[in-house]
Amino acid sequence: MTILVVGASGATGSKLIEQLLIQGHTIKAVVRTPEKLPESWKNNERIKLIHASLLDFNDKEMIELTRSCHAIASCLGHNISWKGIYGQPRKLVTDATIRLCNAVEANKPENPVKFVLMNTTGNRNRDLNEPISFAQKCAIGLLRLLLPPHVDNEKAAEYLRTQIGQDNPYIEWAAVRPDGLINEDAVTEYDIHPSPTRSAIFNAGKVSRINVAHFMSSLIDDGQLWTKWKGQMPVIYSKTS
Repeated sequence: MTILVVGASGATGSKLIEQLLIQGHTIKAVVRTPEKLPESWKNNERIKLIHASLLDFNDKEMIELTRSCHAIASCLGHNISWKGIYGQPRKLVTDATIRLCNAVEANKPENPVKFVLMNTTGNRNRDLNEPISFAQKCAIGLLRLLLPPHVDNEKAAEYLRTQIGQDNPYIEWAAVRPDGLINEDAVTEYDIHPSPTRSAIFNAGKVSRINVAHFMSSLIDDGQLWTKWKGQMPVIYSKTS
């Protein structure tokens, strides 16, 4: 399959590229900072590197970018800096999700394209009953006021849930919700749940970025796994957490 990965040079996106290569896929990788990339990527016939900021593409370029792709994986996120959190674009993840989906729909692919979005356990799946405590509601309310990236993550998932929905003829989706992200060198055992099993604010678990990448790549590669989780927002924890 040909997989488009956006946010490919990030901490999780780079792990996702590695997992997709292990599975034998061909990759289009949109990267803003090519100097950070491994030399092995630059010489790999199965990786097409596109040095650009995704939102700088016009509609025609976005349509061409997504053409012939069997899946799209978004690991986009805001840099942990004052500019990254409070500067523009404040709706990076949401705007990218909307424009990529619009481009896929314009292409009218014969088979639905899989869209896998990396999201957060701080965001609730409103298709399910995911009760949270009053204290957590207050904390989430503060996050919405103080941290624009949290709102961005919420709106991106809501777009997939409400606008793409369950019956779109061109796009199927899953929003993967990791808990506290950590760095590890190897894939370890992890658990997948339909909803959080612990408080994302007051009792957060942990999951390695490589485990998140492994699950995202498995969703793309494994038809049975995809059938189980498409149209949902699975939560991932490393078993060691």
